Amino acid sequence: CCPQPVAKKNPESSVGFSPRRFTWEEIGLRTGQGHLQQERWLVIDRKVYDISQFYQQHPGGARVISHYAGQDATDAFVAFHVNKALVRKYMSSLLIGELAPDQISMEPSKNKLLVEDFRELHATIERMGLLNPNSLFFFLNFLHILLLEAASWITLWYFGTSLVPLLISAVLLTTSQTQAGYLHHDMGHLSVFSKPKWNHMVQTFMIGQPLGMAANWWNLRHIQHHAKPNCFRKDPDLNMHSSLFTFGKVLSVELGMKKKKFMPYNHQHKYFFVSEYHYFPKVHSPSNCHRRLN
Repeated sequence: CCPQPVAKKNPESSVGFSPRRFTWEEIGLRTGQGHLQQERWLVIDRKVYDISQFYQQHPGGARVISHYAGQDATDAFVAFHVNKALVRKYMSSLLIGELAPDQISMEPSKNKLLVEDFRELHATIERMGLLNPNSLFFFLNFLHILLLEAASWITLWYFGTSLVPLLISAVLLTTSQTQAGYLHHDMGHLSVFSKPKWNHMVQTFMIGQPLGMAANWWNLRHIQHHAKPNCFRKDPDLNMHSSLFTFGKVLSVELGMKKKKFMPYNHQHKYFFVSEYHYFPKVHSPSNCHRRLN
């Protein structure tokens, strides 16, 4: 299920060997950029892992794991891996040490209280069983998507393509495709079946047949979005915006230095009255206005 990482001797496996201790200053330099651009380190549960070679073999994609280079990836590790025991087995060959005793468990730039609140909330949700899927619900959801799509085509086949049948068919097909989008989303998050393979199979069908999109393409983009929500240059949902609108000091200066005579963002002040909440809901959603962990 997971490719074997590049073999590397685990320093903690040696008898009587004291693990290397690292500071956040050292780890923060290993982000794959700057003068140490060949090195990528990350931290999980205070353990330091060298992913400089492994990140390209990462089953979830090279980008999503690289986004955490130089950072604490504990919460992302917990959220994105179903069989954590199996994953830790492969991670052992990447272990190079741990945080020094005087170092906090997350990079200093993070809000400690916010992280602790998030983890407490996550533990409460798991304890209440809110993440346990209802198999009957998803089966009925899958079934009614197929029935709605079939009804859409049967309407046109039986009643013809006049205005009323066409509108009814469009409503049925739109409802079917919208529901298929939600269902494939849950499958893409491996939220329904205990085995990832089954989730991927249903997702591939749901996103491919009704929606005509590629599951792998969606997964690679959407996982990055959840790993680094609203983080510019890391969240793919924000990367499209520079051709339409701009915000903040950094991007505005970058685009201004290009000295292009015309860009659509010259009229971005008009978007509010035209289509802002229709085309850019994620940017202006109240849930995205709060500061994220990242």
